[in-house]
Amino acid sequence: MLALRATDKLVLATVACAAVVGVWLLRHYDPNAVGNFFPKCLFHETTGYWCIGCGLTRALHALAHGDIARAFSMNPLAMIVLPLLPLMVLHERGVRPRALQPMMAVVMAPKLWMVLLPAYWIARNLPWWPFSLLAPG
Repeated sequence: MLALRATDKLVLATVACAAVVGVWLLRHYDPNAVGNFFPKCLFHETTGYWCIGCGLTRALHALAHGDIARAFSMNPLAMIVLPLLPLMVLHERGVRPRALQPMMAVVMAPKLWMVLLPAYWIARNLPWWPFSLLAPG
């Protein structure tokens, strides 16, 4: 295991505190409610199209309440990527278990994200089934 530097510990503590506050907010306030304080997507408000992150707050709200199916319906890509984020951070910090190397080689490749994110952005705005399933809701 890698020894954590003081700055790493500070970042880790800050992220942990932000996560706790975020989960608390999502447990107690509903982003689906009219007049909620959560910010709306500026891209969607301006263009009427869904961006990559549209539905993420509502998905995290559903996750905070244990509703995985609802979370997946709000932002499917985010629900697939979310479990990978800690692995990606650990990989960047040099923690690289041999068993995960093949998967991490794919996940950490910039080409994957340069293709996946724009493709997802376009696909979730197509009005036909099955693409319409990618839109929040």
